[in-house]
Amino acid sequence: MRQLFPHLLVSFLIPNNALAFLAPTSSNNKHTTATKVGFLEAKRKHTSLLRAIQMPPLDSEQEEGIDKDLDVIYKQNLAWKASKEAEDPDYFNKLGGGHHPNYMWIGCSDARVPANEVMGEDAGSVFVVRNVANMVVNTDFNLMSALQYAVTVLKVPHIIVCGHYDCGGVRASMEAKDHVPPLENWLRNIRDVYRLHRVELDAIDDPEERHRRLVELNVIEQCLNIFKTGVVQRTRVESYKDKAHNFPYTTPRIHAAVFNPKTGTMTPLKVDFSEYIDDLHEIYDLYSVEEKVEDKEAAAKAAEFSEHLQIHSVRLVAMWHEYFGDSPTTTTAATATTKVLSDEPVAIAK
Repeated sequence: MRQLFPHLLVSFLIPNNALAFLAPTSSNNKHTTATKVGFLEAKRKHTSLLRAIQMPPLDSEQEEGIDKDLDVIYKQNLAWKASKEAEDPDYFNKLGGGHHPNYMWIGCSDARVPANEVMGEDAGSVFVVRNVANMVVNTDFNLMSALQYAVTVLKVPHIIVCGHYDCGGVRASMEAKDHVPPLENWLRNIRDVYRLHRVELDAIDDPEERHRRLVELNVIEQCLNIFKTGVVQRTRVESYKDKAHNFPYTTPRIHAAVFNPKTGTMTPLKVDFSEYIDDLHEIYDLYSVEEKVEDKEAAAKAAEFSEHLQIHSVRLVAMWHEYFGDSPTTTTAATATTKVLSDEPVAIAK
């Protein structure tokens, strides 16, 4: 059998009339005939197995490409189209004129969190990626490709990661249960968020409040995952250095938000990303900004100068009282100021 087994594997993939050429050669005609019969029997059984596991046949309506259960969707589409044209006859000409969204939305697949409607934005303004529990996972090529496209091609200035309370994915991650791959593999990323913030989360006695806090912390961690990506770092450095940049700030900006399905409210999370990022520079920075060194030196000089000004202000008030009483005029105040400044020419020069 060990000699015949490799030929049996191949026989499933080749026509019957070719089997004779693959059978082991033997001077014994009975052996050759038995081997050939064995090949044919194995192929017959394999073909029967394939027939048994094939998908069930489509019914007549599906074969015709018609599914009456979806008729309502197409009717609603026509009604929506008519309402938009009634509001603005040129609406679809504008919509078809190009894709220039202002926001990238990374949200949960939950049907209760439609990005455009939650934000009050119309079609064309939000570039959307959704998955279970609004995750930013570096092995998710779907999201990473969309992120690269949004940043380098669409050049969106704002990226929003929006979680939501009562998130099924977050709840599932808090259960001591195997949800079976690939879902369990995905949920492990949320379990990692819990591990990073275990001290804070374990201190919350109310399970529902603990869930809500994990939703928020998960959003923050996914925002940090965006900061870690090369495409976002590179684009932010370029916009920082570009003096002709259209925005008064570095882009893209990363925003953390959470939506409450029970109230319909989308709330920004109060988080200072600089506190987190300062601890991550040495590990995750892929690009350097030479200007940062100059900025730190300038900031140090400015702080020193501000300290001197505060000292001078105190001295100035004291001289007003000494020379001019409690109600100095503009002229006398200017005279006193000149005297104070002349006493510290080096400090003021800084």
